[in-house]
Amino acid sequence: MSDAVSPLATPFPALPAIAGATPRIARAGYKDWGRCDLTYVELVEGTAVAGVFTRNVCCSSEVELGRQNVQQGKARALVVNAGNSNAFTGYRGREAVEQIMSQVAAHLGCEKDQVFVSSTGVIGVPLPKDKARAGIEAALQAEVCSWEDAARTIGTTDTFTKGATASAMIGDTRVTFSAIIKGSGMIAPDMATMLGYIFTDAAVSPAFLQECLSAANRRTFSCITVDSDTSTSDTVLAFATGKAGNAELTSFDSPGADAFAAALEQVCRELSHLVVKDGEGAQKFIAVSVTGAVSDESARKVGLAIANSPLVKTAIAGEDANWGRVVMAVGKAGEPADRDRLSIGFGGTWAARDGQPLADYDEAPVAAHLKGSEISIEVDLGLGEGSATVWTCDLTHGYISINADYRS
Repeated sequence: MSDAVSPLATPFPALPAIAGATPRIARAGYKDWGRCDLTYVELVEGTAVAGVFTRNVCCSSEVELGRQNVQQGKARALVVNAGNSNAFTGYRGREAVEQIMSQVAAHLGCEKDQVFVSSTGVIGVPLPKDKARAGIEAALQAEVCSWEDAARTIGTTDTFTKGATASAMIGDTRVTFSAIIKGSGMIAPDMATMLGYIFTDAAVSPAFLQECLSAANRRTFSCITVDSDTSTSDTVLAFATGKAGNAELTSFDSPGADAFAAALEQVCRELSHLVVKDGEGAQKFIAVSVTGAVSDESARKVGLAIANSPLVKTAIAGEDANWGRVVMAVGKAGEPADRDRLSIGFGGTWAARDGQPLADYDEAPVAAHLKGSEISIEVDLGLGEGSATVWTCDLTHGYISINADYRS
């Protein structure tokens, strides 16, 4: 965790304990930073799991094994290592992950494919097996910790701990969600965009949990970007312990399924926004809303072209209402657009409509809006009914400083 805190930081919420999910932390010493860097969460037998993973083809062994193991739908433990991504480390990296899985599985008396491992940090350095073994041993004997402690332990360049909670009624039973996430840089939508973990006491079948998580991901995690770079380690996992006692949700035909899915998406949206607000060097949180596209997916791609544009992001950082840069970004998106139907606004004030600057455009309210910490950019393509919102942050000198010194 960084010492400097993002100006967009929000206090860590009071996350309730989740029956059947027990977090602990330990110090493995992956880096010389004098802090805990290994999070272990023990899960009750029968816990369902679902996940979404990076599509980066240089992904870590943790991602490869996680993607494979999530297919069997059950989990007994989660291990997260901070300070070393263990990516681009070949067979040595895979051996380290399998060692962790075997060590925890032996302790719990479960199959090793029910142990999920994530790692985050520097790429290209094999995870030290001796440190991992000692860290796991310490974690297994550690006292139960808070979700905030667990969130702090998984962080790297994060400047504040991030968590979210929600609840839903399934019949007469209230089910609860507690979730933590880490992410600050190397953030772009290609499924998950960071390391995030969602825990619920709901009884849900693995297949339906996966259906809900994948749908929520498309509208949340896959609609954020900090720097257009997809990590080698991106993972979001959802665990459902079943301890709430509700009738198991197996499809959207199950009573309460809609409420469950909505609560899960709410948690995912809150977590995704927190990652953007902790974007490396971020000073402003930006929502890019695109309407009038030929489809929702086309609108999303146009939104991402705007959100990933260094010219747009630096203009916002400089509080410059340069809407011509938005025109440029729309035009390069590779999606259907018509210059003569395009409309662009900031903070609810239109600067251009139907391909023309407004004759009575007053930049004063836009300038005032850009001085704030939460910025909105509106784009209407005028072609159809498709719409999407993408979230990003500005690009400042801070981003360069953080990444120039990342390995120091």
